Amino acid sequence: MAKWTPKHEAPEPLEGPVVATITGGTILWFVLFLVEVPFYGWFDDRDLTWWVWTCLAGAGLGLIGIWYVRKRDAAIRRAAAGEASEGERPAPHNS
Repeated sequence: MAKWTPKHEAPEPLEGPVVATITGGTILWFVLFLVEVPFYGWFDDRDLTWWVWTCLAGAGLGLIGIWYVRKRDAAIRRAAAGEASEGERPAPHNS
């Protein structure tokens, strides 16, 4: 079997409002949890309580995701600022 090799390079990853996207998803998971809690008995009667706990887990993991993407975004901005300041400095002369 021959090894597959790509014919062209992969495109750059898309950058967008990552923090807002993760925050919105986290809020959505938590709202779904709050909507399902009053119906816990209905879910329990049908052995579907995992739906409720999945929403809570999604909200909890989303909080970790928000923390992670905020740190990532700050690191990307620091790196970009560092590159910009490097470009403004004159190169040292070696005589």
